[in-house]
Amino acid sequence: MAIRFKAIPAKVRSGFASGIAPKRKSAFQAGILLAVTALMWLSAVPASQAQSCRTDPGPSIDWRGCNKKTLMLDGSDFTKANLNSTDFSFTDLRHSIFAGANLTKAKLIRTLLNNASADNANFERIEGYRAVFQDVRANGTSFKAGELQRANFTGAQLRSANFEKADLSRAVFDKAIITGANFMYANLSRAVLSSAVFEGSLDFKNAFFLFARIEGVDLSQAQNLTQQQLDMACGDNTTKLPAGLTAPAQWPCPEDEKD
Repeated sequence: MAIRFKAIPAKVRSGFASGIAPKRKSAFQAGILLAVTALMWLSAVPASQAQSCRTDPGPSIDWRGCNKKTLMLDGSDFTKANLNSTDFSFTDLRHSIFAGANLTKAKLIRTLLNNASADNANFERIEGYRAVFQDVRANGTSFKAGELQRANFTGAQLRSANFEKADLSRAVFDKAIITGANFMYANLSRAVLSSAVFEGSLDFKNAFFLFARIEGVDLSQAQNLTQQQLDMACGDNTTKLPAGLTAPAQWPCPEDEKD
């Protein structure tokens, strides 16, 4: 028996086609949206930035956000480099050059920066727990709001450095030159400033001095230093104070308060 196929009515064919068309249009629009989104993402992260994380260090390099942990990069030249948020934790950066470089929010946890040159560099808001800045030259450098607990600045040149709002608890500044530095609102609790060189004015407005070690320090030209701050600190009869301030009766501090 012959099977007869009925022709699909024109009205049905039209409805079927109209049902398919919107689906194709919707898929096409979704594809366009994905392509535009991808292009926007790529434009937000330049290819040059991604490539620079794999390149060797050099002046003006862009290592923003790169992971450079536990590396041997001593003697590198980072002059005017963009090192914003770069992770240098546990990395050897001794004798490196950071003149004019931007290290805002960089991680320098236990990083070695001995004898580095960092004049006019930006170390603002860094994480520098136990970072070693021994004998570093960082004149005019900003460490504003940096987390520098137990950092070692022994012998560092820090003329006109900015430590405003920095956490310098237990940091060591033995024999450091800190002329004209700014310590406004800084946390100097138990910091060691003994034997540091203050030639000229420096600002201690609202700095926290709990058991700060200032034995033998010349603070005669310090600005905004108060009697209350001195009463919290640990000095001795060789500490020179600004006019109008006196050595607290409890000086020198007991040994257990110095540690």
